[in-house]
Amino acid sequence: MGNCLTSSSPKDVSENKKDLPIETAFRLPSPLPEWPPSTTHKGLEVELLILAEYMCASVTYHLPRKWATHGGGPENLGASFFEPASVPDGYYMLGCYAQPNNRLLSGWVLAAKDESSDDSLLKQPLDYTLVWSSESLKIKQDGNGYIWLPVAPQGYKAVGHVVTNTNTKPSPDKIRCVRSDFTDDAENYTWIWGPGKDTNASEINFFTSRPVNRAKLDHIDTLFKAYSPWIYFHPKETYLPSSVKWFFMNGALLYTTGEESKPVPIEKTGSNLPQGGSNDGNYWLDLPVDEANKKRVKKGDLQNSQVYLHVKPMFGATYTDIAVWVFCPFNGPAKVKVELDGNYWLDLPVDEANKGKDKGQSRTHRHSIRKDSINPTSVHVGEHVGDWEHVTLRISNFNGELHRMYFSEHSGGSWADASELEFQGGNKPCAYSSLHGHAMYSKPGLVLQGSGGIGIRNDTAKSKMVMDTGLQFTVVAAEYLGSTAVVEPPWLNYFRKWGPNISYDLADEIKKVEKILPGKLKSAFEKFVNGLPNEVLGEEGPTGPKVKRNWNGDEI
Repeated sequence: MGNCLTSSSPKDVSENKKDLPIETAFRLPSPLPEWPPSTTHKGLEVELLILAEYMCASVTYHLPRKWATHGGGPENLGASFFEPASVPDGYYMLGCYAQPNNRLLSGWVLAAKDESSDDSLLKQPLDYTLVWSSESLKIKQDGNGYIWLPVAPQGYKAVGHVVTNTNTKPSPDKIRCVRSDFTDDAENYTWIWGPGKDTNASEINFFTSRPVNRAKLDHIDTLFKAYSPWIYFHPKETYLPSSVKWFFMNGALLYTTGEESKPVPIEKTGSNLPQGGSNDGNYWLDLPVDEANKKRVKKGDLQNSQVYLHVKPMFGATYTDIAVWVFCPFNGPAKVKVELDGNYWLDLPVDEANKGKDKGQSRTHRHSIRKDSINPTSVHVGEHVGDWEHVTLRISNFNGELHRMYFSEHSGGSWADASELEFQGGNKPCAYSSLHGHAMYSKPGLVLQGSGGIGIRNDTAKSKMVMDTGLQFTVVAAEYLGSTAVVEPPWLNYFRKWGPNISYDLADEIKKVEKILPGKLKSAFEKFVNGLPNEVLGEEGPTGPKVKRNWNGDEI
């Protein structure tokens, strides 16, 4: 039903009603970057009506809450359904707005104005179909809610629903249908609300929607400077970022299968790297051969670091995604935490003396046990050369407002709404890079990647080691602008490994740990280690940004 709905009546507020996040509107700390207030396309003008403290765009409008539930949905807090009571002169709403009650009020509805010469782009609905009502719903709610689907004239489509708190059909003048050639295929996106399994209406669910096809956007420089993240590194971080150019110019080497004894220095732009093709295992990058330079390059150079931007329109050009890629020459050892009743750590640090037995790619481990006051058991895993992590800014194309931010976390990641972010220096969100592994998180602290008391430690904290990404950035790809607008650097189209493979004898490593683990923890630990992705274990050299699965689609 889109992401538009509103409503409120004297029945809405109960005396003992608990305040919910949605009762407070979210605002970014600073004004939005300068951005055109509307977008015109072939005679159809679309205006964004922002839902924030009962305001739409720059004009105040009352947004009555048509209906609300107080159960079901995310965190079982229910949802609220809104409809703007008025819109700018000449405009018509295209649908109502709905939002879960578990977050601050933050969203928008679209209003459209027909500026074509023959007024053919927008039409009133012929009728309405009642698609659902809450009359039989056994859940806390403010009165009853009714969802109406406009019946569009031939050649037109309804792009939203109307929500009422009575069973009387809405006025045909309340909403407009859009000519079909101005619409796009849509799909369900994030879950808004569903009544839950314990009701007699479990088949109904409400979702935001997003277009299936993607399109265009502009103003990259303005947008990124407004929202360029601050990335904080842990105070004990050893392996910091650098620029790709710095990595190449400080001794990085290209290896080829069958010619391992003849590694080739890499040109500063990566112009001598193999281009295109696939990750066939025939090439990989590695650190300098001599130990002094190897140790130095591993540490990176924060002063000579920068981020690399991939810009792409999303959801029918209603949003722009700016993926902010960070390169680190080396991914240091992570720690596996195993909760015990005692107070022991088990460390398996890399034994550098035994490195290089398998075509320059193998690494073995020794182990030691020590007593500690923190009360877990830990194992070092996951070292590899050439680490790529990223965050993604999702920005509205209607008003330039930051909507969400994605944080990459090893082989996965997670989204956070703008209202959940920490901001610094205006509207610049903060990101926290995990110790040695560089996984990105929206808050400092410990995130355990695992379950049952066993997992990879991701420790993050604020420190003086911070990257203001707005100071040094390069747009490396923006395909929607055409083939000549952005010249992609050669290293971006190197699709092979940015580090050598590392061979671990997992069976031996597991046995070493199991010797000190009691009972059920032995099998649980073995299952956990065997289930770790190769990227976390460090068994495979990582690939670059353009090989990642999110490059041509949404973040997952």
